[in-house]
Amino acid sequence: MHKEELISLHQILVEIKNYFESLNPDLKFPRYYSLKIDPSQIHRSKIEHKHAIFVLGSEIATAMSDVEFSAPGRISARMKELAEKALREIESS
Repeated sequence: MHKEELISLHQILVEIKNYFESLNPDLKFPRYYSLKIDPSQIHRSKIEHKHAIFVLGSEIATAMSDVEFSAPGRISARMKELAEKALREIESS
């Protein structure tokens, strides 16, 4: 994916996160917030946005599984694996 596409996907996931937070104010996304990155930060690297996407995707899947879905738990685990892989790429660059 190109950086612009990753940033667009990042923005979509942030909108989904915001939706879940509006439904449940107690819902937290601690790993995502700890990254201190958002889609408007276009100066950040492609790898950083990729990592943020996987972390946020994992936390969204977890939030979904807590609410009503069962398959998202598996998605959450896979997103976590991909986030860790992207983090290793950041650290090695």
